[in-house]
Amino acid sequence: MTVFSQRQADLSEPLTTGISTHEVRGPRQRGKRAGGRRIGSHVFLVILAIYFIIPIWWLFVAATKSNSGLFSSPAFWFDDTFALFQNIAGLFTHQGGIYWRWLGNSFLYAFSGGIGATILSILAGYGFAKYRFRGRSAIFTIILGSVMVPLTALVIPTFMLLSQYGLINTAWAVILPSLLSPFGVYLMRVYTQDAVPDEMLEAARIDGAGEIRTFFTVALPLLKPAIVTVLLLSVVGTWNNFFLPLAVLTDPNLLPVTVGLNRWTALSNAGAGGEQVWNLITSGAFISVLPLILSFLFLQRYWQGGLSLGSIK
Repeated sequence: MTVFSQRQADLSEPLTTGISTHEVRGPRQRGKRAGGRRIGSHVFLVILAIYFIIPIWWLFVAATKSNSGLFSSPAFWFDDTFALFQNIAGLFTHQGGIYWRWLGNSFLYAFSGGIGATILSILAGYGFAKYRFRGRSAIFTIILGSVMVPLTALVIPTFMLLSQYGLINTAWAVILPSLLSPFGVYLMRVYTQDAVPDEMLEAARIDGAGEIRTFFTVALPLLKPAIVTVLLLSVVGTWNNFFLPLAVLTDPNLLPVTVGLNRWTALSNAGAGGEQVWNLITSGAFISVLPLILSFLFLQRYWQGGLSLGSIK
């Protein structure tokens, strides 16, 4: 009976015998701290989102105002008159509708330069990542060092080089410099090293595939997220380029939208001939950012696919 009573007493003891209160409450407290960190990070992300959305919101609101309403109404709210469609109609007619010529030039420069820079970055990055050749490290170091050089510092040497070949005031003066993207080469090399296993390339070669076929059928499908990233960075960089077109172009019919709107701004500031087109400038600036916003929205699924690329083996 004594042994039975002792066993019954042992079974009736709390299961937490020998475990401290700190150890029992530890996971719960850690969960609360983790929840607090998540709330803090979410608040920080919301603040960042508001910070980046405010300029777009202001641009949209300004594009809906008339020339007088821009200076008489609140900056971040609409005027009594919604003049967006009138402003867009004014863009069609002002100076013979040259704004749409500028917008077409921006599309030409951005997409031809962006696509060309992406192709060269893919080929160069793949070569640096998967081939061994003499001077590879030295050449890649030079390319990596060129990333640190600001593009504005290269405008004057580029102008002098292009002038020697008679390319000033032509579309090639903007497209050719846009084909070079050192950061794109660096990004493609880093991504290719991790996303394209050497074993897959060797297996394709053993099966009799040549280098070109191996690249297009094995490597290229795995590089889609990096390709889209480099393409968007190149397109956005060329689209927003201002100093280079300003230096190499003088013909109004060849200007991109960035330089063209700057000319209208200068005329409005000077008040030349009583011309004040601030409403057209804000509307034109708003329309010019829409293609970039749509590109990011429609191509973001490629980044989402790239995030899960390494999770499946």
